[in-house]
Amino acid sequence: MLSLMVIVFLAGYALIALENKIQVNKAATALLVGTLLWVIYILTAPLIVPEMNGEAFRFFVSEHPDIAALPLLEQCVRFITDVQVVEHLGEISETLFFLIGAMTIVELVDVHGGFSFVTNRIKTKDKNKLLWIVAFITFFMSAILDNMTTAIVMVMLVRRIIPNYKERWIYASIIVIAANSGGAWSPIGDITTIMLWVNGNVTTNALIPALILPCLVSLVIPLLIASRLLHGVIRKQQRETGTESAVMQIVTRKERISIFLLGVGCLLVVPLFKMVTHLPPFMGILMALGIMWLYTEIMYGRMKCVDESLKHRVPRVIRRIDIPTILFFLGILLAVAALQMTGILDAAAAFLDEKVHNIYLINLFIGLLSAVVDNVPLVAGAMGMYPIAEASAVAASPDAAYLSHFVQDGAFWEFLAYCAGVGGSILIIGSVAGVVIMGIEKISFIWYVRNISLMALLGYLAGAGAYVVQNLLIG
Repeated sequence: MLSLMVIVFLAGYALIALENKIQVNKAATALLVGTLLWVIYILTAPLIVPEMNGEAFRFFVSEHPDIAALPLLEQCVRFITDVQVVEHLGEISETLFFLIGAMTIVELVDVHGGFSFVTNRIKTKDKNKLLWIVAFITFFMSAILDNMTTAIVMVMLVRRIIPNYKERWIYASIIVIAANSGGAWSPIGDITTIMLWVNGNVTTNALIPALILPCLVSLVIPLLIASRLLHGVIRKQQRETGTESAVMQIVTRKERISIFLLGVGCLLVVPLFKMVTHLPPFMGILMALGIMWLYTEIMYGRMKCVDESLKHRVPRVIRRIDIPTILFFLGILLAVAALQMTGILDAAAAFLDEKVHNIYLINLFIGLLSAVVDNVPLVAGAMGMYPIAEASAVAASPDAAYLSHFVQDGAFWEFLAYCAGVGGSILIIGSVAGVVIMGIEKISFIWYVRNISLMALLGYLAGAGAYVVQNLLIG
């Protein structure tokens, strides 16, 4: 049955990749695959749960005497539905609520013309120069803001400058690469680095100097290649849409600036909110959305003589959110959770540790795998397999040189942060930023593979090489 789950998962990804050919929305495929894997899992629960989740399962049964006399199948079903489904639904909901909140705030700023204050200050008409400017803004912004939100903001800016959608796809793809590379070297930039940082595997003082150069290399290589695809200057920007023009008629310049500053400020405060309160990021983004909502309600409340149809309140703006993209992400996370619960991901990691026994090759493979599989369970699996090594354990180990890579700020953890973060750029479905931008810009999966994947792979390998050389030279 585990083999069947792997086959279903791979077949689902193949259908997602062929979305444009088969004319089936990727969200439909993802939801079907995600739920089907859980169906297979629960039907074979007596064969999997006691073996893969033995300790947690026995504790659950001991805490619920009323199910102790039930058949094993019913006990396993109760454990899956009452514990595992609830836990994973909570984790998935955190991501989805964050996505909804961030996309709503960005849409709210955009519909009120807020991003024009940034785009109007980008004076260059040279397409290549613009590409480099956008890439480096994204790179450094994603180090303090989450990758997904940064990518959304930057793509919305590019949409207002580049009218040709094929050229815009190049910019959007570089934004995905820049966001993933920028998020990997900061402890609060990417969800995987946040996991490693919060758990104590890495510290800020060691992570930033160790990864900033490799991450820069992983961006510059694709940038040099992508520059060859763009020629000439940018044509005059298209006229504003009727919707935007209508908003401009009732919202003053001062109000547009205030919405822009408040929106960007709220997004930038979310990482700080998490650090101060220790609450998950989605709580911060929902609080930010509440602030934006309250501000716009007060603003429109003062417009007594303006027709309600011209006002862009949050309930109206939220309808602009790309719901199929959110459902696609839901399906993918459900599928990955099922693979994690059955031990398939752990088995893959154990095989690598036994057969490869080289931290650089293991992490390189994890990075390649993160182009297809969500990097969160991959990093979580690695953290579970390899606890932080204590100095005393390293000294007493017969393989001290290998075990020393797993101490706090060890090379394994730093390189894992790089590979899991940057490797997601190789395929557009390999990161949250890529999935969201794929939905916003309607980028074809096949187009990305043909035009971007190779340059992203070269950047990934070049950055990895830079880290290995840097680590060997200065330790």
